Amino acid sequence: QVHVVESGGGLVQPGGSLRLSCAASGSIYVIYDMGWFRQAPGKQRELVATITSTGTINYVDSVKGRFTISRDNAKNTVYLQMNSLKPEDTAVYYCNADIFSRSLSRRLYWGQGTQVTVSS
Repeated sequence: QVHVVESGGGLVQPGGSLRLSCAASGSIYVIYDMGWFRQAPGKQRELVATITSTGTINYVDSVKGRFTISRDNAKNTVYLQMNSLKPEDTAVYYCNADIFSRSLSRRLYWGQGTQVTVSS
C-alpha cells in the first residue's frame, strides 16, 4: 500500500512565505514525476509545478519567480517553497506522485490536500 501525505499549509499575510512538504511512503519501487496542484473555491484544479525524477521542472506562469519546487529522492519527498504570496494563491494544495509500487502496478497517487490562505 502507498500513501501520499502533505503538510505545511496555513494562514499567511500577503508577501509572506510558506513551505509545503509531501511525503510518499509504503510499498514503493520507483517514483517518477511528482507535482503540486491547487484548487480554489469555485475553480478547477490547476497545475502549479512538477518535477521529474531527474530534476526537470515545470511551473505555471502565475507562480514563476515566486515558487520553487524541489525533491529529496532519498526521502521520497517533494517540497514547494512559496514566497511573495498573494491572496489569489489561496487554495487547497494537492500533491501527486507517479509511483510504481511493489505490487507491480503503476499509478498516480494523490494526497488529501492542505489549505493555504493568504489574507491580511
